[in-house]
Amino acid sequence: MAQRLFERAAQGKHAARSAGSAPGDAPHPQVVEALREVGIDASDHVPHRLNDADLKWADVAVSVCSDEVCPVTPGVERIRWDIPDPVAMPIEQVREVRDEIGRRVQDLAGEL
Repeated sequence: MAQRLFERAAQGKHAARSAGSAPGDAPHPQVVEALREVGIDASDHVPHRLNDADLKWADVAVSVCSDEVCPVTPGVERIRWDIPDPVAMPIEQVREVRDEIGRRVQDLAGEL
């Protein structure tokens, strides 16, 4: 969700990759739906495990996690947003997470 929202906010000025420490097999349907509601198609998203190539590529890693499950990002500036994982949330709560991430990525895109 954060990658797609950031890409829209950055308007081509910055690139983003989505990766996680324990990605699922497919995008969460409720996340795809919440993004569709704001005009973003994420149906083609393929979950990806964070790896060394991602860290070499990145200048900044934004971790959307709690301290207990945040991936280690050596050599990369890390920004941590403690935002709940929407995997088991009803769509109403997923929308709240989407909107919070949307605000944060808009601010981040403006700062970079």
